Amino acid sequence: MKSAGDHRMDAIRVVIGIVVLLTGTLVYIVDRPADQTYFVSTGGSDISLHGSLPVLFGKLGGILPAFSHVFAFILITGGVLSCKKKGCLLVAAFWFIVDCAFEIGQHFNTSAAKLVPEWFNHLPFLESTGNYFKKGVFDWADLAAIFTGTLLAYWVLVKTERKGGEQ
Repeated sequence: MKSAGDHRMDAIRVVIGIVVLLTGTLVYIVDRPADQTYFVSTGGSDISLHGSLPVLFGKLGGILPAFSHVFAFILITGGVLSCKKKGCLLVAAFWFIVDCAFEIGQHFNTSAAKLVPEWFNHLPFLESTGNYFKKGVFDWADLAAIFTGTLLAYWVLVKTERKGGEQ
């Protein structure tokens, strides 16, 4: 049985997740106007390259963020937890539900925004959650991208699983 000190992060999973997350982030930096993205023009710094560079992702840019977010967070979480097949399935299911909830929340934007606690308004990153629902656009293609990203991420987790040890 592993002790708490025996836990080792699966760095390859984390690195793959970070690379995919950064790729999805490029859509916002290069292909979308800065005023449509929270982290691109927040805090007085504008890191947008929109209009300065040619469009990188074309039509794929519409769904790549939904795909990359769920894929990356599954890989990063699975890597940090160094989980085996059953644990990886739980990680994938968790992030699938979270990402689907946020996408569907955009469809029911007013109701979803009312569910956001008031104290979120005082925390960095969370303060824009209400606006995410109010201004975001629900898209069935994003749900399909989330589903595809979840399946592919789970497959990668299983393929990169370390042999031996416990769940």
